[in-house]
This record gives sequence, structure tokens and C-alpha cells, in this order.
Amino acid sequence: MKVGIIGSGGREHAICHALSKSNKINKIYCFPGNAGTESFAENINIDITDFKEIKDYVLDNKIDLIIVGPEKPLVEGIVDYLEKYKIKVFGPSKLASQLEGSKIFTKKLCEKYKIPTASFGIFNSSNKANLFLDKCTYPIVVKADGLAAGKGVYICENKIKATQAVNEIFGGKFGEAKEVLVEEFLDGEEMSFFIISDGKTFRTFGTAQDHKRVHEGDKGKNTGGMGAYSPSRLESNELNKKILSKIIVPTLKGLESINTNFKGFLYAGLMIINNEPFLIEYNVRMGDPECQTILPKLKSDFGDIIISSVNTKLDKAIIEWYDQKSLCIVLCSKGYPDQYQNNVEIKNLKRIFLEQNEFIFHAGTIAKNYKIFSNGGRVLNFVIRSNDLKKSRNKVIELINDLNWNNGFFRKDIGYKVIN
Repeated sequence: MKVGIIGSGGREHAICHALSKSNKINKIYCFPGNAGTESFAENINIDITDFKEIKDYVLDNKIDLIIVGPEKPLVEGIVDYLEKYKIKVFGPSKLASQLEGSKIFTKKLCEKYKIPTASFGIFNSSNKANLFLDKCTYPIVVKADGLAAGKGVYICENKIKATQAVNEIFGGKFGEAKEVLVEEFLDGEEMSFFIISDGKTFRTFGTAQDHKRVHEGDKGKNTGGMGAYSPSRLESNELNKKILSKIIVPTLKGLESINTNFKGFLYAGLMIINNEPFLIEYNVRMGDPECQTILPKLKSDFGDIIISSVNTKLDKAIIEWYDQKSLCIVLCSKGYPDQYQNNVEIKNLKRIFLEQNEFIFHAGTIAKNYKIFSNGGRVLNFVIRSNDLKKSRNKVIELINDLNWNNGFFRKDIGYKVIN
């Protein structure tokens, strides 16, 4: 079977790596991929927003299945578009993707189906929002409605910061804004919870803890993710049952009520307070870097799971996991998430020796003239699967130090709550 993967990040390299071990798949394409995916796939330099060019390439090359990695093409309707041409796609429809594409869509769904979440207000102008801010108890959370690459969420300790956040959102920092979401601050511990669904059946697909803040101790600006570990230290059978019954199942029923279903990976970002789950947000794809920590723990054939899902036979798929833990640290370009320099050569990659259960997944990289250069804010993901997260973290730091890339920086405290 021929499979195409849309995307160019660490998530897509991890997906590529997992699929390369499948006995169901003999050829992988990446649109456009990165320097890491080249080891397993043929990189195709096509803009992922050009649905027609992707469609033409898929049909011309008789690619059997497309897996969509990032959120933007999903929210813009690539699944609906490709399915019109009888192309099999793993990912949710444009309507179902509103779970991530519009935070307000999700909040209204929560309200209607009594899904536990933070109390909230929706405002269509900065004046109305700022009048509401006068009455708030702080801290509060201000959110841009649409996609914002993980950066459209402000935790505001006072009215001055909240007003600044509202003004930035309505000022177009994340694109045109018609509405802004203001919600109460939930004080608990975050958890990422994943399922895979074929539209009829769903199965759980692991948990993780992401570290969004750029600096150690969870300080500084939000990023796309500085590292993660899996499973979440909070995971338990009791909590899993609550998440499924109070959040996941009502959400899927809510989608059914508007004549759609969910196919693909659904990622619930949760806040856990006294062992009770509250929904913070949904992502309609695997998280990044959570994907890089979860997939190395998968013992079963990933290709078989994806194919079963696309063919609405997920209930027959075997999903087994290694009884180990996984930790990922992201090596970023200096200056990220603000201004940073691209096209900086990464010279020592080929000298890094990886033992079994050690992985480097490329994110913002590009290969030119047999050399590898940085091509983004988040550049490389160092991942280790073992029985001991502290040993894993120490080994990852050792590998990054061995790489000795002068333009990079990383957090040395990933997993600090569970390790210390």
C-alpha cells in the first residue's frame, strides 16, 4: 500500500517512522516532509494549502491513503475535498474540525451537552470584552477563537494584561477576529488525553503531559511545545472512565446531533482538579510533541490501526503498548517563539549514536546538498523510551550536549513534576 503524510513537523516524522515498520505499507510520501522524513519517505515539495495539487499528485501516483498531520488543512476542509475524488483520508471533516478551529464552537457544545469546562463569556468587540473585565476575578484566561499555532491563549493576572490580550486579538495578531473568549482560570494540573475514532467506534490512544512555556519552571511565553512525557502521571482507570463518560462520549454525541461524526485522532487538553476532568480545548489531530512520545510506546502495527480506522473496522484493530515511559525534549532555535534565525547548519547529527528505544525526530529541518539546516523554531525532538523518566531525561540532555548545536536551546526540566 502507498501512503501519503501531509505535514513537515516532528509529529509527521514520528508518524513516518511508525508507518515504516508496518508490513501493510511499502511506499510513503511526505508533503512536504523534512530532513528526517527523507530517511523513510519520498518528500514531495507541494504547499499543503494547495489541495488541488495534492489531489492531482495522489491520483497520478495512485496513493491509497492520505494521513493529515497538522490542524490548518483539516480546519480548511482538506478531508472533504479529497474524499470528493474518492481518495481515502485519515482525519476529521471540516465541520468536525471546528472542535479545534473555533474555541467558541467547542464552548457552545460543552454548554449544550453539560461537558465540564471553565465558565466563559463570548464578546464580539473589545469594548464589550473590556467592560466585562472590570467585573472579573483574576487571574482569568483570554483566548483567540481560531487557530493560533498554540499561542492564542493568555493567562492574565490583572486587568491591564487582560485588556492588552483582548486588544491584541481584536487587533489581528492571530488573523481577523470577530469574537473573543474570556473564561475563568482553572487551577489544577494539565493532561493530554487521546482517542482514535473511525466514525463509529473509538479507542483510547494514550495520555501525555506537554510543557508549553518556553522557560524552565513553566515560565515565559507559550510555545508550540518544549517537550512532553507519556503517560501522564495523573492517568488512572477511574480518571479515564470519567474523561470518557463526561467529556469524550458527550462530544461525539454532540457532533452526531449536527449530522457529522469524528474520524481520526482527537486530543482533549484537560485540567484535572481533585481527580475531576475539565475540558480546556480540543485538537483534531495528534499533538506535537505528544505524538513523538506516544508513538514510540506503540507495540502494534501502526499502519494496520490507521487502515482499520479508515475502513471503519477499528473495533477489529489490535492496539497494544510497551509497558514503559517515554520522554521528549525539543531543541529549538535561539529566539523562539519570537524572532529566530533559519538556515543554520546542524553539523554533528550523523555523529550521534542512538541505542534501541532512542529516537531523534526532525521538526524544523531541511536537507540541502547533503547537509542539514534549521528551518523553523522547533528543530529536533529527542525521545527516549525506558522504565525511568529521570534516566531518560539525563540521557536526552547528554545527546543534545553531544550534538553541540550552537544555535539551539532547550528546557532541562521536562517532566519535573513527576521526576522530582
